[in-house]
Amino acid sequence: MVLPVVFTLAACGGSGEADRPAGAKEVKEVTVFAAASLTGTFTELGKTFEAAHPGITVKFNFGSSATLAQQIVQGAPADVFAAASPATMKTVTDAARAAAPTTFARNTLQIAVPKDNPAKVDELKDLADASVKVALCAEQVPCGAAAVKALGAAGLKVTPVTLEQDVKATLTKVELGEVDAALVYRTDVIASAGKVTGIEFPEADKAVNDYPIATLAKAPAGDLAKQFVDLVLSQPGKDVLTAAGFRAP
Repeated sequence: MVLPVVFTLAACGGSGEADRPAGAKEVKEVTVFAAASLTGTFTELGKTFEAAHPGITVKFNFGSSATLAQQIVQGAPADVFAAASPATMKTVTDAARAAAPTTFARNTLQIAVPKDNPAKVDELKDLADASVKVALCAEQVPCGAAAVKALGAAGLKVTPVTLEQDVKATLTKVELGEVDAALVYRTDVIASAGKVTGIEFPEADKAVNDYPIATLAKAPAGDLAKQFVDLVLSQPGKDVLTAAGFRAP
């Protein structure tokens, strides 16, 4: 469902005409690199943005924040980067590839288990049982770094049967019944629409992830990039994020 557009558009117009040099090709697309856990919310916000900018397409590249950051540093053309952790955003800002970021949301982990919960997982310490097959995100990506922090806070050592490159892939292992449990974001449990059950645990509060967003240096659609960030930071953007289970920063 496309939300009513109530955010303020820049006075220069919605397609970046004011920023375009004479004779330059008209910008018809804004490219957003975003963490996999933002897939649902940003897809919805992309539709809202397109409705407010007739003729403009929002193109998304969703994936591991760490992978996206490396792509940006290596010169991948993009206009906006929304990361699942300050550390992955820092990779981009340290390389002078982005403007100063703004934190727009927070996320916490839950234990995701199949609906029938075959391993009878009830709390975090159950994941340390060698008979429980666990999926985690790889440590270099934000959901994996958060899992390491949460498990460390609980004093637990967990040996996963698989390490995935983003949170969506990790959750899929649970949905397919290939593992007994996984540590994923609560927003991904909500987005699964009942395919998995989420279990909260107190140590998750020790591993909260902040989500920063920034326009990128030399963005092909500079004006549009700023307006997309404005939408994410606006009240309609906050409403979409909150409905999906994100917390306000």
